[in-house]
Amino acid sequence: MFGYDTGVLASILEFDKWKSYFHHPGSIGVGVIVSALTAGCFVGSLIAGRIADKYSRKRTIMIACVVFSLGAAIQCGSINRAMLIVGRFISGLGVGVLSMTVPMFQSELAPPAIRGRLVSFQQWAITWGIVVSYWVDYGLHFVQSDVAWRVPIGIQIVPAAVLFVAMFFMPYSPRWLVNHGLVDEAHVVLAKLRAMGDLNAPDVVTELEEIKESVQVDGVTAVRSYTELFHVPIRRRVLIGIAVHALSQLSGINVTLYFAPTIFKQSGLTGKNASLLAQGLSGVVNCLFTIPAILWIDRWGRRKTLMFGSLGCGIAYFVQAVATGATQHKTFDENGDLYLNLPTGPSY
Repeated sequence: MFGYDTGVLASILEFDKWKSYFHHPGSIGVGVIVSALTAGCFVGSLIAGRIADKYSRKRTIMIACVVFSLGAAIQCGSINRAMLIVGRFISGLGVGVLSMTVPMFQSELAPPAIRGRLVSFQQWAITWGIVVSYWVDYGLHFVQSDVAWRVPIGIQIVPAAVLFVAMFFMPYSPRWLVNHGLVDEAHVVLAKLRAMGDLNAPDVVTELEEIKESVQVDGVTAVRSYTELFHVPIRRRVLIGIAVHALSQLSGINVTLYFAPTIFKQSGLTGKNASLLAQGLSGVVNCLFTIPAILWIDRWGRRKTLMFGSLGCGIAYFVQAVATGATQHKTFDENGDLYLNLPTGPSY
């Protein structure tokens, strides 16, 4: 859902029917529409922890699916900008809750040996959502009616509905069950997940004891407020976690995902079809290059994987900046020879 919602608006922003329906919003208007989802994500991620601890990870995910679907429905039926912005904010609430709860739910169900690999599948699913949204947009941009932008937005409800129904068949988190005194239920869940229902399997018994011990320790040392997160000795770990996530967003990937057609036009790809097609291909590349991290993250380690990805992003952004600057400042002399007058200065 997060991936599809991220990608679907990128192409729609270039649709003539969308622009005319919302009276050709300027850069500020477009920025507000795009960032409304992120604002909702921010709020949703803040409240998700307490909801997940109280009502379980499973129920929280189901609630988030309903909230997201409500926001998508409002967006699909929007008759003005305010309605569109409100819909995106509501969808963002659902996305924020899911972005925080789903990885936690996955890690608490996954075997420790392959936990990193399984959790990384979430990112792969996000890239698949981006790919699907890009190509849905590309196919529908030929339609000369409001259907061109309403249908792609409405399709978001489908994966939310699928996830909502699928969660009925998912177990509760063993850790959450133990934390609420439901040890026997946690034992049964672990047995089904690890040993085909064998309650006496050594791995099941060992993991259950580890969870019980961890929950007891958390009961004594757990942080009770957000201010405690910035006290020694936990402060360093919190700041590192915040820095990694913040810098990954500030790297600029969201700008590329949301405004890819515009960026490709600035890089010399003239014509709407060409820029949208290039956007679709970039989504495929994004999806494919997530696979190495899935396969080898447990072997490489999280730190090396982050370093490798950051280096790749830096190189790609450098090439993108050069391409954009070169095509926007090219000149020809009297002989027809091309000169690239690249801009200078620290900002460039």
